[in-house]
Amino acid sequence: MKIRVQTEPFDLAAEVAALYRDNPRVGAVASFLGLVRDGHPNRSPSGEGDGDGVNTLTLEHYPGMTEKSLEQIVRDALARWDLLDVTVIHRVGELQPTDPIVLVAVASAHRGEAFAACEFIMDYLKTRAPFWKKEMTPDGERWVDAKESDDLAAERWRG
Repeated sequence: MKIRVQTEPFDLAAEVAALYRDNPRVGAVASFLGLVRDGHPNRSPSGEGDGDGVNTLTLEHYPGMTEKSLEQIVRDALARWDLLDVTVIHRVGELQPTDPIVLVAVASAHRGEAFAACEFIMDYLKTRAPFWKKEMTPDGERWVDAKESDDLAAERWRG
């Protein structure tokens, strides 16, 4: 298990390869790469397009607390599925549109477990990890509110 919160970019190919390198038990790796968008479709007047644009996105967090939260999310995934390895990397600080912001990668013997665990980790990361996002737009800065759709996505894993 690898969990990192960092300001610097990460190497997607190297991080994914590290999950299966030298482990012949790995039969599947599922990954999710989140990128900074330059706008929000739900914020445009028509509900379409790229909204009003984002020049930069600044992520803040509580060091130590954030890593513990991510570790618990991964432990929850490990308790549900037979996983061989997991990597979660989340960037903080000031980011630009198209910058990679988060990587969740999961290795297992079978694809179903890898897909499910990857989605679970990402859903819980969006709703339970202590990150705060501030967007700088042409109209000024604004804090990003939690989305109901993220809460609904995480809710389906309960039970």
